[in-house]
Amino acid sequence: MWTDEIVEEIHRIREEYAKSFNYDLDAIFADLRKKEAASGREVVNLLRKPSLTSRWSGQARELDDGIKDAKESRRNNLNI
Repeated sequence: MWTDEIVEEIHRIREEYAKSFNYDLDAIFADLRKKEAASGREVVNLLRKPSLTSRWSGQARELDDGIKDAKESRRNNLNI
């Protein structure tokens, strides 16, 4: 079977990194956060703002109601 040297190196580095923290995910996460803060790079949060979510959710409900009303009106006009 063919092996990719680059992928193997990444797996080895990842294993060594995890082993250095005794495979403790909380410690690994804390270290990554520390490195993130030390990098000086801007961290972007891609989660939606609650106000946008509720606004769109409300609009979706209004659209659903409009579709139901249109279907009911169509049925009444067709005498179904």
